[in-house]
Amino acid sequence: MTQWWALLVIAHLSVHLTASQHHSKALYPSAYRIRRGAYSLINPTFQSSEEDVNLLFEILLAGMQIHDGERALLIADEELASLRSVDKLEVICQDVLPKSLSDIRRLTAELGRRRRPLSWQDFERTVLTLVYAAQTVARGGGPHRREAWADAATQLFRALQEDLGPS
Repeated sequence: MTQWWALLVIAHLSVHLTASQHHSKALYPSAYRIRRGAYSLINPTFQSSEEDVNLLFEILLAGMQIHDGERALLIADEELASLRSVDKLEVICQDVLPKSLSDIRRLTAELGRRRRPLSWQDFERTVLTLVYAAQTVARGGGPHRREAWADAATQLFRALQEDLGPS
């Protein structure tokens, strides 16, 4: 009987260890954390159809702004901003995307080590992180700060370009 308990404990611990390693190796670990009390928001993604892709493109063209803070997402077009599907985009921008330069540098380092294509969820998040980094460069700051953010944006762009390249 003790052998069964020991086997059960070992199996449970190995499953727990494997799951925790999966989340720690994820490019966007915060996407796997439960937030706002809703299970459906674990690993949120905005694009699930061609219409969603077109909507994201339209939102970006309308001048979507990603900020660090309480209201992470600002969309100037009131009609686009009122769409229900924009709620998921707001969760991604507020809770999932890295906002500090050190977190983005960690992300670009991990992207540089990857040898396989990004999942479509990680590709979407990397594009949105690139948008955030480019907007941070445009908002200004000191020359050193702008240069650091410009370098991060360039590295994100290169990672996306490599992902889209021939495999």
